[in-house]
Amino acid sequence: MYEGKFISAVICAAGSSSRMKSTTSKQLLTFGGMTVLERTVMAFENDGVTDEIIIVCPEALVREFSALFWGEAHRKKPIRFAKGGAERQISVRNGVRATDEGCDIIAVHDGARPFITPGLIRLVVADGEKYGCATLAVPVKDTIKRVRNGSVIETPPRKELYAIQTPQVFRKRLYLEAYENAEKAGVVCTDDCRMVELYGGTVRITPGDYNNIKITTPEDKALAEAIAAGGS
Repeated sequence: MYEGKFISAVICAAGSSSRMKSTTSKQLLTFGGMTVLERTVMAFENDGVTDEIIIVCPEALVREFSALFWGEAHRKKPIRFAKGGAERQISVRNGVRATDEGCDIIAVHDGARPFITPGLIRLVVADGEKYGCATLAVPVKDTIKRVRNGSVIETPPRKELYAIQTPQVFRKRLYLEAYENAEKAGVVCTDDCRMVELYGGTVRITPGDYNNIKITTPEDKALAEAIAAGGS
Protein backbone atom coordinates (compact mmCIF):
# COMPACT_ATOMS: atom_id res chain seq x y z
CA MET A 1 0.00 0.00 0.00
CA TYR A 2 1.14 3.58 -0.71
CA GLU A 3 -0.06 6.27 1.68
CA GLY A 4 -3.29 4.36 2.18
CA LYS A 5 -3.90 4.00 -1.57
CA PHE A 6 -4.39 0.76 -3.51
CA ILE A 7 -2.26 0.94 -6.65
CA SER A 8 -2.63 -1.35 -9.64
CA ALA A 9 -0.12 -1.87 -12.43
CA VAL A 10 -1.69 -2.43 -15.86
CA ILE A 11 0.87 -3.86 -18.28
CA CYS A 12 -0.27 -3.58 -21.89
CA ALA A 13 1.07 -6.54 -23.88
CA ALA A 14 -1.68 -6.79 -26.49
CA GLY A 15 0.20 -5.43 -29.52
CA SER A 16 0.48 -7.44 -32.73
CA SER A 17 4.31 -7.12 -32.99
CA SER A 18 3.86 -6.37 -36.70
CA ARG A 19 6.66 -3.78 -36.79
CA MET A 20 9.01 -6.35 -35.28
CA LYS A 21 8.46 -8.43 -38.45
CA SER A 22 8.20 -11.59 -36.38
CA THR A 23 5.55 -14.23 -35.81
CA THR A 24 6.63 -14.41 -32.16
CA SER A 25 5.27 -11.89 -29.67
CA LYS A 26 7.95 -9.34 -28.77
CA GLN A 27 7.07 -9.90 -25.11
CA LEU A 28 8.62 -13.37 -25.49
CA LEU A 29 11.95 -12.13 -26.84
CA THR A 30 14.80 -12.95 -24.46
CA PHE A 31 17.47 -10.56 -23.23
CA GLY A 32 19.93 -11.43 -20.48
CA GLY A 33 18.26 -14.78 -19.87
CA MET A 34 14.77 -13.34 -19.29
CA THR A 35 11.83 -12.67 -21.57
CA VAL A 36 10.71 -9.09 -22.09
CA LEU A 37 7.52 -9.76 -20.14
CA GLU A 38 9.29 -11.41 -17.21
CA ARG A 39 11.76 -8.54 -16.92
CA THR A 40 8.93 -6.00 -17.01
CA VAL A 41 6.87 -7.81 -14.39
CA MET A 42 9.91 -8.21 -12.13
CA ALA A 43 10.34 -4.43 -11.93
CA PHE A 44 6.75 -4.00 -10.75
CA GLU A 45 7.05 -6.88 -8.29
CA ASN A 46 9.97 -5.09 -6.66
CA ASP A 47 8.75 -1.48 -6.82
CA GLY A 48 7.41 -1.42 -3.26
CA VAL A 49 4.33 0.63 -4.24
CA THR A 50 1.99 -1.33 -6.53
CA ASP A 51 -0.34 -3.91 -5.00
CA GLU A 52 -1.31 -6.01 -8.03
CA ILE A 53 -0.33 -6.58 -11.65
CA ILE A 54 -2.80 -6.87 -14.52
CA ILE A 55 -1.35 -8.10 -17.82
CA VAL A 56 -3.44 -7.23 -20.87
CA CYS A 57 -2.78 -9.54 -23.81
CA PRO A 58 -4.46 -11.30 -26.75
CA GLU A 59 -6.76 -14.06 -25.56
CA ALA A 60 -4.76 -16.57 -27.64
CA LEU A 61 -1.60 -15.80 -25.65
CA VAL A 62 -2.99 -15.92 -22.10
CA ARG A 63 -1.90 -19.52 -21.56
CA GLU A 64 1.59 -18.93 -22.95
CA PHE A 65 2.12 -15.70 -21.03
CA SER A 66 0.71 -17.03 -17.76
CA ALA A 67 2.99 -20.09 -18.03
CA LEU A 68 5.90 -17.73 -17.39
CA PHE A 69 4.58 -17.18 -13.87
CA TRP A 70 2.98 -20.50 -12.92
CA GLY A 71 4.51 -22.30 -9.98
CA GLU A 72 6.33 -19.24 -8.70
CA ALA A 73 5.66 -19.54 -4.99
CA HIS A 74 7.76 -16.44 -4.31
CA ARG A 75 5.49 -14.14 -6.29
CA LYS A 76 5.25 -10.92 -4.29
CA LYS A 77 1.83 -9.75 -5.49
CA PRO A 78 -1.18 -11.04 -7.44
CA ILE A 79 -0.80 -11.33 -11.23
CA ARG A 80 -3.96 -11.53 -13.35
CA PHE A 81 -4.79 -11.30 -17.04
CA ALA A 82 -7.25 -9.21 -19.07
CA LYS A 83 -8.24 -9.52 -22.70
CA GLY A 84 -6.71 -7.12 -25.20
CA GLY A 85 -8.80 -5.06 -27.62
CA ALA A 86 -8.54 -3.91 -31.22
CA GLU A 87 -6.99 -0.59 -30.11
CA ARG A 88 -4.59 0.23 -27.29
CA GLN A 89 -7.21 2.51 -25.76
CA ILE A 90 -9.61 -0.43 -25.44
CA SER A 91 -6.90 -2.78 -24.17
CA VAL A 92 -5.93 -0.41 -21.38
CA ARG A 93 -9.58 0.16 -20.48
CA ASN A 94 -10.06 -3.60 -20.19
CA GLY A 95 -7.04 -3.78 -17.90
CA VAL A 96 -8.32 -0.92 -15.74
CA ARG A 97 -11.72 -2.58 -15.43
CA ALA A 98 -9.96 -5.76 -14.25
CA THR A 99 -8.25 -3.99 -11.35
CA ASP A 100 -9.30 -4.50 -7.75
CA GLU A 101 -12.54 -2.70 -6.89
CA GLY A 102 -10.65 -0.82 -4.19
CA CYS A 103 -8.04 0.48 -6.64
CA ASP A 104 -7.32 4.21 -6.32
CA ILE A 105 -4.39 4.68 -8.70
CA ILE A 106 -3.36 2.91 -11.89
CA ALA A 107 0.11 2.74 -13.44
CA VAL A 108 -0.17 1.89 -17.15
CA HIS A 109 2.99 0.48 -18.69
CA ASP A 110 4.02 -0.82 -22.11
CA GLY A 111 4.80 -4.52 -21.87
CA ALA A 112 7.57 -3.95 -24.42
CA ARG A 113 9.52 -1.58 -22.11
CA PRO A 114 11.50 -4.17 -20.11
CA PHE A 115 14.12 -1.80 -18.72
CA ILE A 116 11.82 0.15 -16.44
CA THR A 117 13.20 0.24 -12.90
CA PRO A 118 11.50 0.10 -9.49
CA GLY A 119 12.94 3.53 -8.73
CA LEU A 120 11.35 5.15 -11.77
CA ILE A 121 8.03 3.48 -10.97
CA ARG A 122 8.10 4.93 -7.46
CA LEU A 123 8.87 8.44 -8.77
CA VAL A 124 6.07 8.55 -11.34
CA VAL A 125 3.55 6.96 -8.96
CA ALA A 126 4.33 9.67 -6.40
CA ASP A 127 3.70 12.37 -9.02
CA GLY A 128 0.56 10.64 -10.26
CA GLU A 129 -0.84 10.43 -6.74
CA LYS A 130 -0.04 14.10 -6.12
CA TYR A 131 -1.14 15.64 -9.42
CA GLY A 132 -3.75 13.16 -10.66
CA CYS A 133 -1.86 12.26 -13.83
CA ALA A 134 1.87 11.87 -14.52
CA THR A 135 4.09 10.24 -17.11
CA LEU A 136 7.75 9.45 -17.46
CA ALA A 137 9.44 11.41 -20.25
CA VAL A 138 12.90 12.45 -21.47
CA PRO A 139 13.97 15.56 -23.43
CA VAL A 140 14.39 14.86 -27.15
CA LYS A 141 17.98 14.98 -28.39
CA ASP A 142 17.30 15.76 -32.04
CA THR A 143 15.73 18.76 -33.71
CA ILE A 144 12.13 17.88 -34.56
CA LYS A 145 10.32 19.25 -37.60
CA ARG A 146 6.66 19.03 -38.56
CA VAL A 147 6.36 17.95 -42.17
CA ARG A 148 3.40 18.03 -44.55
CA ASN A 149 3.49 16.69 -48.11
CA GLY A 150 7.26 16.40 -47.96
CA SER A 151 7.91 19.98 -46.82
CA VAL A 152 8.76 21.42 -43.40
CA ILE A 153 5.95 23.53 -41.98
CA GLU A 154 7.27 24.10 -38.44
CA THR A 155 10.33 23.63 -36.23
CA PRO A 156 9.15 23.49 -32.60
CA PRO A 157 11.63 24.69 -29.94
CA ARG A 158 13.59 21.60 -28.90
CA LYS A 159 13.66 22.65 -25.23
CA GLU A 160 9.87 22.23 -25.13
CA LEU A 161 9.85 18.71 -26.63
CA TYR A 162 9.88 15.47 -24.63
CA ALA A 163 9.71 11.82 -25.67
CA ILE A 164 6.95 10.21 -23.65
CA GLN A 165 7.56 6.90 -21.89
CA THR A 166 5.62 4.72 -19.48
CA PRO A 167 4.43 4.10 -16.82
CA GLN A 168 1.74 6.70 -17.10
CA VAL A 169 -0.03 7.05 -13.77
CA PHE A 170 -3.62 8.18 -13.17
CA ARG A 171 -6.09 8.48 -10.39
CA LYS A 172 -8.46 5.76 -11.47
CA ARG A 173 -11.54 7.98 -11.38
CA LEU A 174 -9.83 10.59 -13.57
CA TYR A 175 -8.78 7.92 -16.08
CA LEU A 176 -12.31 6.52 -16.35
CA GLU A 177 -13.85 9.98 -16.77
CA ALA A 178 -11.28 10.91 -19.43
CA TYR A 179 -11.88 7.61 -21.22
CA GLU A 180 -15.64 8.17 -21.27
CA ASN A 181 -15.09 11.69 -22.61
CA ALA A 182 -12.86 10.42 -25.44
CA GLU A 183 -15.28 7.63 -26.27
CA LYS A 184 -18.22 10.03 -26.52
CA ALA A 185 -16.15 12.30 -28.76
CA GLY A 186 -15.18 9.38 -30.97
CA VAL A 187 -11.48 10.00 -30.36
CA VAL A 188 -8.96 7.14 -30.37
CA CYS A 189 -5.74 7.95 -28.49
CA THR A 190 -2.51 5.98 -28.81
CA ASP A 191 -1.24 7.78 -25.70
CA ASP A 192 -3.34 7.42 -22.55
CA CYS A 193 -2.37 10.83 -21.18
CA ARG A 194 -3.84 12.39 -24.31
CA MET A 195 -7.29 11.49 -23.02
CA VAL A 196 -6.64 13.52 -19.87
CA GLU A 197 -5.43 16.45 -21.98
CA LEU A 198 -8.63 16.32 -24.03
CA TYR A 199 -10.63 16.19 -20.80
CA GLY A 200 -8.99 19.42 -19.68
CA GLY A 201 -6.70 17.84 -17.10
CA THR A 202 -3.02 18.48 -16.44
CA VAL A 203 -0.32 15.90 -17.15
CA ARG A 204 2.77 16.10 -14.94
CA ILE A 205 6.16 15.18 -16.43
CA THR A 206 8.38 12.91 -14.31
CA PRO A 207 12.01 12.65 -15.52
CA GLY A 208 12.54 9.27 -17.17
CA ASP A 209 15.60 7.40 -18.41
CA TYR A 210 16.87 7.00 -21.98
CA ASN A 211 17.34 3.27 -21.32
CA ASN A 212 13.60 2.88 -20.77
CA ILE A 213 13.16 2.03 -24.44
CA LYS A 214 10.18 0.42 -26.12
CA ILE A 215 11.10 -2.60 -28.21
CA THR A 216 9.16 -2.08 -31.43
CA THR A 217 11.36 -2.79 -34.46
CA PRO A 218 14.21 -5.23 -35.24
CA GLU A 219 16.67 -2.34 -34.80
CA ASP A 220 15.61 -2.04 -31.16
CA LYS A 221 16.80 -5.57 -30.43
CA ALA A 222 20.51 -4.70 -30.65
CA LEU A 223 20.07 -1.75 -28.28
CA ALA A 224 18.06 -3.93 -25.88
CA GLU A 225 20.81 -6.55 -25.88
CA ALA A 226 23.38 -3.88 -25.04
CA ILE A 227 21.29 -2.49 -22.19
CA ALA A 228 20.68 -6.00 -20.81
CA ALA A 229 24.42 -6.66 -20.96
CA GLY A 230 25.10 -3.46 -19.00
CA GLY A 231 25.88 -1.25 -21.98
CA SER A 232 24.43 2.16 -22.77
